[in-house]
Amino acid sequence: TVSLPVALRTVAAAKTLSFTALTTYESPSKLGPPLVYTTLSQVSVKRPNQLRVLTAGDGPATEVYDDGKTLLAYAPAENLVAVAEAPATVDGALRFLHESAASYFPFADVVVADPYGDIAEGIEVAFVVGQSKVVGGILTDVVAVAVGASFQQIWIGAEDHLPRRLRAIYVHDPSLLRHDLELSNWKVDGDLAEGTFTSAAASAARRIPFARPDPK
Repeated sequence: TVSLPVALRTVAAAKTLSFTALTTYESPSKLGPPLVYTTLSQVSVKRPNQLRVLTAGDGPATEVYDDGKTLLAYAPAENLVAVAEAPATVDGALRFLHESAASYFPFADVVVADPYGDIAEGIEVAFVVGQSKVVGGILTDVVAVAVGASFQQIWIGAEDHLPRRLRAIYVHDPSLLRHDLELSNWKVDGDLAEGTFTSAAASAARRIPFARPDPK
């Protein structure tokens, strides 16, 4: 079976990536049983410093564009855009979005420069669960890891070494809410169209500052 390091280093070695990320996560309800919310993101990456994330979901759509010079976070329905000078790397852009706007992408560990390094620091336990022919319609190796405060189960393509599904539970969460991420439509080191990382509509929208949604 393929190891987790091989899988994540395969992703890290790519100069360009594109994939679809289907995220399903639970949130508490007043009745007790959790509600389920879903987002669907089309992700494109060109290392070291270009990123696009187009997200639809059970709420307002969002679009993020980073062409290596300018970082745009765009809300199409409201025609609002937050603009900043782009950080030097994709990792920096993800960090900036999290710190300045509390924006977090569940697939962030896949697109950073050193996916395995980010996870390996906190691994406490890792073991092989077995194999599956269900996820992604291909043969996958299934591994489980305890990383810091999370317990994750990961499905990895047995031949292409690409992550196909990640399921996480945070052990300090008393409700043990589940977070599920499915990755599909992978293109590794493929051509990306000219203008992938820019948007005329976003650039022309009404500008607002980046801000966190924290209570005042």
